[in-house]
Amino acid sequence: MTFALELRDISRRFGDVVALDGATLEVRPGTVHALLGENGAGKSTLMRVAFGLVAPDQGTVRVDGAARAWRHAADALAGGIGMVHQHFTLVPAMTVAENVSLGDGGRWQRAAAVARVRALGEETGLVVEPEALLRDLPVGAQQRVEILKAVARDVRVLILDEPTAVLAPPEVEALLAWMRRFVADGRRAIVMITHKLREALSVADQVTVLRAGRTVWDAPASASPEAELVRAMLGGEVGALASRRHAARQPGAVVLALAEASVRAPSGQVMLHPTTGEVRAGEVLGIAAVEGAGQAILLRLLAGRQAPTSGDVRRPGDVSFIPEDRHRDAAVLEFTLTENLALRGLATARTMDWDAVARRADAVRRSFDVRSGSRSDVMGTLSGGNQQKLVLGRELDPTPDAIIAENPTRGLDVRATAAVLDQLRAAADAGVAVVCYSTDLDEVLSVADRVWVVHAGRVREIAGDREAIGRAMIGASATAVA
Repeated sequence: MTFALELRDISRRFGDVVALDGATLEVRPGTVHALLGENGAGKSTLMRVAFGLVAPDQGTVRVDGAARAWRHAADALAGGIGMVHQHFTLVPAMTVAENVSLGDGGRWQRAAAVARVRALGEETGLVVEPEALLRDLPVGAQQRVEILKAVARDVRVLILDEPTAVLAPPEVEALLAWMRRFVADGRRAIVMITHKLREALSVADQVTVLRAGRTVWDAPASASPEAELVRAMLGGEVGALASRRHAARQPGAVVLALAEASVRAPSGQVMLHPTTGEVRAGEVLGIAAVEGAGQAILLRLLAGRQAPTSGDVRRPGDVSFIPEDRHRDAAVLEFTLTENLALRGLATARTMDWDAVARRADAVRRSFDVRSGSRSDVMGTLSGGNQQKLVLGRELDPTPDAIIAENPTRGLDVRATAAVLDQLRAAADAGVAVVCYSTDLDEVLSVADRVWVVHAGRVREIAGDREAIGRAMIGASATAVA
C-alpha cells in the first residue's frame, strides 16, 4: 500500500553518538500511530528527520509514496507534514492569531487572522480565544494553539511529541478524542510519540518501538500487550518498574509552613486563596490539580520563587525546586553539564571550585544514570529524559532540606519515571520534606503520604481514594480533612 509517511532505513550520527541505526517507520493514512521507546532511543530524532529538522546520513523519506529530501521544516510543511514539539515553539508576547499566522507570508490582516482561528476552532473543536496573548494561556490552551498552527496549513501527517505530558486528565481525554476525529476521514494520519503506554494503546491503531536507534517492534495496537511493549522498549525482562511504596514512618519536624498565605495578580485577581498548612521532614506531600488551578503558584510559594501578597510562608534555607519546564526554568541548554550543575547555589557562592563541581558532575551522572559522553557535553545535546535526570540530580545532591517537584517525570520513559519517583521517596526517607505535583494522578498517589488538592485557587487536604481526589480536582464534593 501507499503509506502517508514512510521512513526507511534511517541512520543518523551526532559525532560518536549513533542516534538512529537503520530505523524504519510506516504510517498508514487514516490511522493514529504510536511511537514508543526509552529516552534517547531515537524517537524525536526520527521525527525530526520526517519534519526536515535533521538530515539523515542515509535512508529514505517518502510521503504518499513520493521520495522527499527536505532542506528544512518549511519544505516538510509544504509537503503536508506538521509537528507539535514537546517544548512549544510559540511566541509568548504575540496573540493566538498572530502565532497561528506566523510563516504564512504576505500582508498581516488582523481581522482575517482572528476569523481564521475562530473558524478552525469550530471545525476542529480546538477552541482558543484568537486575541489572547500566549503568555496568559495555560499549557493546555498553548498546546491547542500549536496544533491549530499545523492544522491551518492542511497537514496530512501530524507528529505529536509527548502531547499529553502536561495535560490534566480531562484535557487528555479531549485530545485523544480529537486525534481520532482528525484521522477519521481516512486521508490524514497522526504519529504520537509517547511514554504513556495505556494512553497509546487506547488511541493508536499501530505501535512501533525504537530501541538504541533501531526498530524492534511494529504491530497493530490490538496485538501489542503492554508487558511485551515494555520488554521491547527496555530489552528483555525488567521486572516491576512502578515506584515502590516505602514503609510508613512518623514524619519529623515542620519544615515548610503556610499561614493564611495568599497571592493576587497585579490586576487584583486572586491566584491563590488564603492557605494554611505544613509539610514535615520525612514525608511526601502530593499535589493534585488540573492545569491552571493554582498549583503553579502554590509550588513557587513553597519554593521561594513567589512572594505572598498576604500571610506568611516559613521555609528552610536550602529548598530545591524542579520546575515543569526544564528548558525555560531549570537548565541552560548552551552550557555544559558541569556548568549546569554549578547553577545550584550560585547566587550565594563567593568562589567557584570547578574541580569539585566536575567531580560532582561525574557523581551525579553515575548516580542518576545520565547518559552522556562526558561531563563536558553541552546540555542541549542530551535527550529530554537525560536533561531531566541531570536537573533532578543537581537538586537532590547535596541533600536539601526540602524539595518541590513540579511534574518531575514529564517526558520520561517508564524506567526513568520509576527512578525519579523512587529518588523522591528515598529523599523523604532521608528526612527531606518533599512536595510533588504531577499531571498523572496515579503518580501522585504512588508516592504521596498526604494529598493536597488545588481547585480554583483553593487548597484543601483530601483523605480518600483516587475517585474522591479526582472529584475534588474538578470541584465536586469531597471530604476535606484540613
